[in-house]
Formats: sequence, structure tokens, C-alpha cells
Amino acid sequence: MDRNQEIALAKMRKSVEKLGSSTESYGEKTLMRFLIARSMNPEKAAKMFFQWKKWRAEMVPTGYITDSEVADESAAEKVYLQGLSKNGYAVARIKLNKHFASKDQVQFKKFVVHALDKTIASSFNGREIGNEKLIAILDLQNITYSNVDTRGLITGFQFLQAYYPERLATCYILHMPQFFVTVWRFICRFLDKATQWKMRIVMSEEQKQEFIREVGEDVLPEEYGGRAKLVLLQDVAVNY
Repeated sequence: MDRNQEIALAKMRKSVEKLGSSTESYGEKTLMRFLIARSMNPEKAAKMFFQWKKWRAEMVPTGYITDSEVADESAAEKVYLQGLSKNGYAVARIKLNKHFASKDQVQFKKFVVHALDKTIASSFNGREIGNEKLIAILDLQNITYSNVDTRGLITGFQFLQAYYPERLATCYILHMPQFFVTVWRFICRFLDKATQWKMRIVMSEEQKQEFIREVGEDVLPEEYGGRAKLVLLQDVAVNY
């Protein structure tokens, strides 16, 4: 960490205290994610951190969301955890053709948090470092209009932006049908520039090969050109 980062970190800690909170139990790598997300502005990073702590206390009061709280969403078997990429990032695969807009929005939001928390936790053994990242693979193969949940997708990305700053390394979008292009353009209106830069729509053979190289054959399922078997989110054991 360079001198400028140390100064920004110290200012952020003081700003958090002024807001009536504390950074005492959080390491530098965790706090740096908030600073990077707010262009190294200590006051803005402190506000974001304060809002995140408040949100976590309300959304995840016990520290994690149990499988039983999201049983209906998990039953759809739409999220898979594939291990770690070549860069050590947790790889999550979402099959959108198994998703339908939820009538229970509270459970859906909990499921988003459950899936993100579990994905991040799958990337470390024991204690969290604070700078762990994830790769998301959004597979749109065989989707129909009934699978298009614009509100749900926006919720997922907004949670990532507001409450999981600098957790997303890359989001690969596979098999995008023509009718989804307009939907995607609308969703992009709700993504900040930093998040948009992390989106990769895989269309050409060259892009597919780059996708395989970046993620790694050992964790990609066979249908993507890899050697791994699919592993459901609920079948992965983690220590929070």
C-alpha cells in the first residue's frame, strides 16, 4: 500500500467514526474495496461503508442466510459454483432458463445475498482476507420471454454495486438471443461505468476461446469447453 492509499484509508476511518460507526474489526483490504469503488474519496467511501454495515445488519442479522430461508429459490437449481479460476476467483454460473420472476421478493433478495456470500466464501479457507473476487457466468441459452426478469437482474447488479464493491472481477454473458438485446440495453442504464466495463458478451469463437483461457478449463463445465462437472450452489459447503 502506497502513502496516498494509507492517507486515504486513515481519513476514511475517521469519517466513518464521525458517522457514528467503526471500522475496528475490518482490515485494510476490505476498506480499500470501498475506497476504490468511490475513486479514493475518503468521505464517499465512508458513507458507502456506513450504509453497507447498516444494510448487512438488517438483511443478514446472524451473519449469513441459511439454506432454509431460500429453499424455494434454491429448488430451481439455477446457480452453480465451479471452484476457482486461474486467477483464484470464485466462479458462479447462473442458468437463466431455470429462473422465473419470484412472487416472494423478500426471499429472492435473500437468495441473491445468499448466493453472493456463498460464492465469496467458497474462495477462501478459514478467514476472509477482504479482497476476494468472483467471476459470474450468466448463461442465457434456451431462455424464453417467461425467463426474462428485468427487475430481478437489476436487483442483482445493484446489490453487487452497492453492497459488494469491487467483488465482481468479470461477468461473462453467454448465448444472448436477439430478443434479449433490448432488455440488456435497458438493464445497462442501471449499471455504473465500472460495472459495465466488467461485462463480457461472448459471441464469436475468438471471444469464446478468450473466455476459456481467462476462467480455466479445470473449472468450466464440459459444455463450455472445460473439464469440470456442474456443482449446485446448495451442494457446496463453506465456512462463513
